Amino acid sequence: MRKLLRALWLIITSPFRLLARMWRKLTGGLQSFFIEEPEDTPLGDTVQKALDNPSDILVHLAALRGHLVRAVLALLLVAGLAFNYAAPILDWLAAPIGGINELQAVDVTEPIGVVMRVTLLLAFTVTLPYISLELLLFAAPGLKRRARIIGLVSIPLVMVFFLGGMLFTYYVILPQAIPFLLGFKGIPTLARPSSYISFATGLMFWIGASFELPLLAYVLASMGILPARILRQNWRIATVVLAVIAAAITPTVDPINMLLVLVPLLLLYFMSVGTASLAEGQRRARLERRR
Repeated sequence: MRKLLRALWLIITSPFRLLARMWRKLTGGLQSFFIEEPEDTPLGDTVQKALDNPSDILVHLAALRGHLVRAVLALLLVAGLAFNYAAPILDWLAAPIGGINELQAVDVTEPIGVVMRVTLLLAFTVTLPYISLELLLFAAPGLKRRARIIGLVSIPLVMVFFLGGMLFTYYVILPQAIPFLLGFKGIPTLARPSSYISFATGLMFWIGASFELPLLAYVLASMGILPARILRQNWRIATVVLAVIAAAITPTVDPINMLLVLVPLLLLYFMSVGTASLAEGQRRARLERRR
């Protein structure tokens, strides 16, 4: 009888014990995130320690796998919800080409592929803050407390910059590129949904990712990882690299559309120099105050 009562008690209290365990884990994680400081170990010693104890690397890889699994599960969950909104988003994306009626599918499975591509882009955009949080939590044990807080505060800005790049592509680049593509040399073109949507979503994704450069430079410089001097001294090399990237992103061969991509990338690079210099100055001032 006592065993039966004990079993019933464990069953009844199991939800409360689970919540208490989750609460202890959450509070402990918050305490370590905002309060604990890692050991200030030189990079060379850290690398040597990893080489001497390869099992430590496996522990970090296992932790990375957990963060990536949670990020992918969140992405899939949001994708399932975003599937219901794929149709209006598809109509919105097709507006620069004249509407969804201007697209003619050829393959039987083509509409499904197009909807899935739009769904994944929408899901990635929505879950980007959570994905950034998981990456920050993975790197948090090796970061200073201030660096962790800066990374946490920067997560909403990641979303803002990414959306800014996507909207810039939609309202500035696509209206210029689409007429050129459809009317090149007077050849009539009937766009397929897979071709146009792949072009539009790919361009929006990469330009949106490029808009993260100033924020990334600020965060890395505030951590002491990326000196602003390196960005200033290598601006010529960066210009060539960005020109190659712009040529790869731009689907046309004309210089006008390439410049529409290259000019924002160059502006973002020089903004990155400014944000890195700002973060470096703030970091230097903090170190002087501590002295």
